[in-house]
Amino acid sequence: MAGGGGGGGAEGEKPLRRIAEAFEPLAASAKSKGSSSSSPPMEVGPFSEACSRVSILFGCLGFAFKFAEKDYVSKVEDLAEASKSFSTLQSLLDLDIGQNTVRQGGSHSRNLLRVKRGIDMVRVLFEQILVTEGNSLKDPASVAYEKVFARHHGWAIRKAVAAGMYALPTKAQLLKKLNEDEASAKIQMQSYVVSSAPVILYIEELFHSRELGIDW
Repeated sequence: MAGGGGGGGAEGEKPLRRIAEAFEPLAASAKSKGSSSSSPPMEVGPFSEACSRVSILFGCLGFAFKFAEKDYVSKVEDLAEASKSFSTLQSLLDLDIGQNTVRQGGSHSRNLLRVKRGIDMVRVLFEQILVTEGNSLKDPASVAYEKVFARHHGWAIRKAVAAGMYALPTKAQLLKKLNEDEASAKIQMQSYVVSSAPVILYIEELFHSRELGIDW
């Protein structure tokens, strides 16, 4: 299981490439259709492994996303552990439904929804970095936080995140932590934006198809 926080990887490692590559087979699975014209089941193991690779991003963003790093890493680890008992995301959700524990703190379903928000936040962050000029990450990170997390957080967390935005690394500092130059980073970020989108949509549809909603 790839670990969470801290700075960049070891010399020569390419965390962005590892993230992008991990989501490509998941995207292919999410976009394929089974015989009943519904998407085939997605396996918990490969999903949690791909998500674990994203953890490094939160560690590289510093104080502003410290809340997200701790929360995200613990919930990805829960899903990785769950993969020993559940083969698919569908079976994991359906057991919680049967036990009426979907919204219970610590449930696999609740953790899946929060992991989904983590990978979505990174997707929006990368989208914004790709279209934003200059060296500052404040605007891209602010947009990503507002789009994905803000409405789920109370005043205290939103205020802490706003303050932390002033301590974000620059784009150049982030790329250095990730062992990337600007040209290669753009390729990998775009790849993740493309491959993560159908996976995020797939998970949202899992919740909607069971009438669970996703805004909780």
